[in-house]
Amino acid sequence: MSGERERLKAAREEFVAQWGAMGSQWGINRTMAQIHALLMTAPEPVSTDEVMEELEISRGNAHTNLKELVAWGLVRIVVKKGERREFFDAEKDVWQIFTIVTRERKKREIEPTLGVLNHCAESTRDLTTADGKAFHAQIRQLEEFVGFASKVADRVGSMKHGFAIQLAAKLLG
Repeated sequence: MSGERERLKAAREEFVAQWGAMGSQWGINRTMAQIHALLMTAPEPVSTDEVMEELEISRGNAHTNLKELVAWGLVRIVVKKGERREFFDAEKDVWQIFTIVTRERKKREIEPTLGVLNHCAESTRDLTTADGKAFHAQIRQLEEFVGFASKVADRVGSMKHGFAIQLAAKLLG
């Protein structure tokens, strides 16, 4: 039994470390991603102290990142009867995680980018030089593409998991 526990502990630590490393690719910091991975794989809700101990991070770091995960909707606060401490539980449904991350990245990355592209396109619409026209045309193409990608992400994120998988299989098949 202890051999099994050790293998589980090692696999979980490897997953937490890798999820943390991937987090920066998704636009979130390593610690936030590691906390998410820890909570996502925890069988029971976890306290701030347990997060701090497991990841060897400060209370402030744990608190800030837990608060951000709650704000994203990836983690919820759990109150346990007779406990003064807060506990945290992560969304475990993979499709829900995908849709939440997609929505948050859109809000933090895509929408501001579309705003800048729109502003640049509007401010260069009436340019008459070759360079000005070329710049405007390139910005409009980018704006159209990013807008299209945003709509696709919205559409896929609003689909039921099974339907999205079937659609993806048809597109990729």
